Amino acid sequence: MTKILIVGGVAGGASAAARARRLSEDAEIIMFERGKFVSFANCGLPYHIGGDIQDRSKLLLQTPDSFLARFNVDVRVFNEVTGINRENKTVTVKNLIDGQEYTENYDFLLLSPGAGPIVPPIPGINNPLTHSLRNIPDMDKIIQTLQMNKPEHATVVGGGFIGLEMMEAFHQLGIPTTLIEMADQVMTPVDREMAGFVHNEIRNKGIDLRLGVALQSVEFVPSTSVANRNAGETDEHQHLEGELNLTLNNGDTLTTDILIMAIGVRPDIKLAQDAGLQIGSTGGIYTNEYMQTSDPAIYAVGDAVEETDFVTGKPTLVPLAGPANRQGRIAADNMLGRQETYQRTQGTAICKVFDIAVGSTGKNEKQLQREGLAYEKAYVHTASHASYYPGAEVVSLKLLFDPHSGKILGAQAVGKDGIDKRIDVLAVAQRAGMTVEQLQHLELTYAPPYGSAKDVINQAAFVATNILKGDATPIHYDAIDQLSDDQILLDVRNPGELSNVGYIDGAINIPVDQLRQRMDELPKDKEIVIYCQVGLRGNVAYRQLVNNGYKACNLIGGYRTWLTAKQ
Repeated sequence: MTKILIVGGVAGGASAAARARRLSEDAEIIMFERGKFVSFANCGLPYHIGGDIQDRSKLLLQTPDSFLARFNVDVRVFNEVTGINRENKTVTVKNLIDGQEYTENYDFLLLSPGAGPIVPPIPGINNPLTHSLRNIPDMDKIIQTLQMNKPEHATVVGGGFIGLEMMEAFHQLGIPTTLIEMADQVMTPVDREMAGFVHNEIRNKGIDLRLGVALQSVEFVPSTSVANRNAGETDEHQHLEGELNLTLNNGDTLTTDILIMAIGVRPDIKLAQDAGLQIGSTGGIYTNEYMQTSDPAIYAVGDAVEETDFVTGKPTLVPLAGPANRQGRIAADNMLGRQETYQRTQGTAICKVFDIAVGSTGKNEKQLQREGLAYEKAYVHTASHASYYPGAEVVSLKLLFDPHSGKILGAQAVGKDGIDKRIDVLAVAQRAGMTVEQLQHLELTYAPPYGSAKDVINQAAFVATNILKGDATPIHYDAIDQLSDDQILLDVRNPGELSNVGYIDGAINIPVDQLRQRMDELPKDKEIVIYCQVGLRGNVAYRQLVNNGYKACNLIGGYRTWLTAKQ
């Protein structure tokens, strides 16, 4: 009989336990969890705080009793694995309730310890009004602070998934909120010009967004009423009343009543490290494609492990629930005699930010530049479904591809509707090894309420393929402010759009429908840099000009991309 020990529940560990039982009724499976909860929806925590998920119990996916009843898994909560003896194939476990220690032997050991929030050594950061959010107890502490301190202002540090979701939760509760991000953008999986749409949405909701600044120090100031407490009131209540004075690295100060630190997570590798297991170059536990660590009897999955990037083949850290679940399943298969391999991580993700969604898959432009990989990019801003049918919203999509092979390197999208659909399609296409030329031929569902005869995906593929084949000469938003004397900027929109929407200084305006008649107004000894609102009319103008012997290029994504990059 195979004996499997699992350290940590939630996505990876719980998936492995359930899969192992489905494969073998005879295996002995014990799962250790140092906390109270073994399987919970950690991605749903901010939505309970904000009130979208009213019932707290909905976050608890499995309990020790339900796991035992359905999967015959011995789940031991409040039991922390403190050491691994690889030679004897045993673990030391501490019962956190009574303090007793004991050992368990194993045939296979699975590590799924997850990752912990990064809390930098900022002076004053350890105070009762500062929280991170990673599990149910963290969520409960935040809710307790909200109930007891009744904040009139909240501050969130970090513009990633948790930071953005907590910002929205506070806004939903009617609490004025400041969001502080050290980078020049939120949501780093997407590039700066795509994040500009998110910045607009955040500011339009009245959030005090501060980019390019960092929290420098925190001062906890207890409420003046604490000293006058009745003797019967608890210390805990007293400690939760007060305010925080925050100092930023640009000299600004602000006062807040609750502070959320959400600047990222770090793999929990202590147990593996103490056992002498190999730690990867990124700081996660090394595993091979079978999810085995450097010890063949020990497997590891989830946020604690180093993964292989789908595009580059290099080590990476991607703390997402989808990969963790798949890794847990694969590890269980292999512990029970199968030979399944993990097929790398794309990092496909999406986040709701008020009324819009922002999603991505594969590599972004910043990462491709760091890796020194050649790439080209295409932008489209087009309707989520047939524009004449009510409710159509703009989907802004960025497609990154290899300029030689046309292979898809990554994609990003922002908008109010249909973002998940487009990113999911592109994630599948990338995993299938499709090129942008092949994307043109995707046959996607079409009816006016749901899509267009030429879907957003098809249109992005048309733009990319035009670039790939030389049918379009692109220029991108970041080159517009550095034009030379040998270039002339041509705006082919209608005059009314310039006054209503804005324009780029120094441009000549000739509407595209007048271009054939007025082409002689343009010099043939200079390159004509064309732009319109989103790039479509610019392409029409580009073809007219080059077919008439002009040298030209088209601003891909048009004025909309150029403007949003500055937000």
